[in-house]
Amino acid sequence: MVEIAQVFNNNSALVNLGDHKQAIVKGKGIGFHMTKGSNLESNKIEKIFYLDTKGSQENLFFLMKDIPIDVVTTTYEIIDYAKKKFDYNVLDYVYITLSDHIFGSYRRYLSHTYSESLVPDMSNQYTTEYLIASHGLDVINKNLGVNFPESEIKSIALHFINARGEENQENHLKKSETIDINQIVKAILIDNNIFREEGNGNYYDRFMVHLQYLTGRLDDQTDEDEEFSEKLEKEMQDSYPISFKIAKDIYITIQNKLNRKLSSNELLYFIIHIQRLTHEKSKS
Repeated sequence: MVEIAQVFNNNSALVNLGDHKQAIVKGKGIGFHMTKGSNLESNKIEKIFYLDTKGSQENLFFLMKDIPIDVVTTTYEIIDYAKKKFDYNVLDYVYITLSDHIFGSYRRYLSHTYSESLVPDMSNQYTTEYLIASHGLDVINKNLGVNFPESEIKSIALHFINARGEENQENHLKKSETIDINQIVKAILIDNNIFREEGNGNYYDRFMVHLQYLTGRLDDQTDEDEEFSEKLEKEMQDSYPISFKIAKDIYITIQNKLNRKLSSNELLYFIIHIQRLTHEKSKS
C-alpha cells in the first residue's frame, strides 16, 4: 500500500513512496472517496509515473496551477514511454514545454481554431523522436478524447529534439548566466512594448522558465542540419514576421553577450513564446 499525498480526481492521485520520493498514479476510481493520508492498495494502480528528480516534482506543481490534470498526466505518460521504450534522456523542463503545447492545442481544438503545425517534417533526421511523438499522438487522442491530425506529430517531436540530454547538476541553472539572460530578454521585450500583464501572465512566466533552463543547455549543443535550419527559419519568418524579428534579436543578443552558441531550435522556441505574447496571426 502507498500513502496518498494529493487526490487529483477520481482516477488519478499523487502518492508518497518513502524517502521523499513521489509518483503520479492512475487507475479507475482510485481517488474516489480518498483524501490526503489515505492508504491506496497497489493492485488498484494501472499506471505509475515516477517523479525521479526534484525538478520533476517542482514542475508538477507549477503545471497544476493552470493546466488540467488530465493534460498533465498525459504529458507524463508520453515522457515515461520515451524513457522506458527508447531509454531516451530528456531535460526536466520538457514536462513544462510539452504540457503547455498539448493544452494550447487542446483548447484551440475545442474552440475550432486549431490549425495544423507549420513545423517542417524532420523524420529522416530524428527517427526516434518521431516514433515517440507518433505514440504520443495516440495517447493524447485517447486520453483527451480528441482527434488531432498526424501533422501534430511534428510539433510533439520537436519538444523531444530540443530537450534531449541529461540533467547536469554542475551546469544546471548557473545563477549569474540565468540573471544575465533574463535581463537581456526583459530589456528587449520592453523595447518592443511587451510587458507582463494579467492577460498574458501565464505565457510570460513560461517564457521565463524556459530561459532559466536555457543555461543548462548552453554547453550541450548538437550538430544541426544547416539546410533544414535555414528552411525552418525562413518559414517562421514568413509566417510570423514581427515575432521572428523580436525573437531573432533575443537569439543574437544572448549569443553575443554571453559569447555562447545557441541551437536553431532555441530560436524556434523564442518565436513561439513571442507569438503567444504578441498574439500575432500567421501570414501564411
